Amino acid sequence: MSVSIPPPNDPVALTRHWLERAVIGLNLCPFAKAVYVKQQVRFVASDATTPEALLEALIAELEFLRDADPQAIDTTLLIHPQVLTDFLDYNDFLDVAEAAVTELDLDGEIQIASFHPDYRFADSYEDAIENYSNRSPYPMLHLLREASVERAVDAFPDADGIVDRNTATLRGLGLTGWRQLMAMPDD
Repeated sequence: MSVSIPPPNDPVALTRHWLERAVIGLNLCPFAKAVYVKQQVRFVASDATTPEALLEALIAELEFLRDADPQAIDTTLLIHPQVLTDFLDYNDFLDVAEAAVTELDLDGEIQIASFHPDYRFADSYEDAIENYSNRSPYPMLHLLREASVERAVDAFPDADGIVDRNTATLRGLGLTGWRQLMAMPDD
């Protein structure tokens, strides 16, 4: 894994930077490195500017992932920088996204994980460091194959402890450490 300097305002490059530095670098998701190194992560930057257009893009990506060879594409990051930038609107859209999974008869096959620059767990205050485990550079829907998630969880000795380890890691890092970790050389 090499850390490169992403161009400013490039959603895919900045998402890769976040994935390499935070998700993999801090081991926030112990399953991410393997699929990233094997180049099985599909990065899609949507140009949607409305929730309706994002829903169309989401349906297309759900169908694409369903039909793709899992050895080639295991997971998709649907990045949508121009829509649902307000976290509460984004959070409301997650019900629409889950309904699309159900409508396509993909329950049990594909699940959606949520990431947003302003992500906030229900029981936390706005700037709680724990929120940063789900804070990405742009709003994003992460489409995961459930079979892959199950295999990864089965192979990981203490999958139930991931949240607690992430909380400890992020608290040890603190907001200043997070900002330093994510800073671009020109920042």
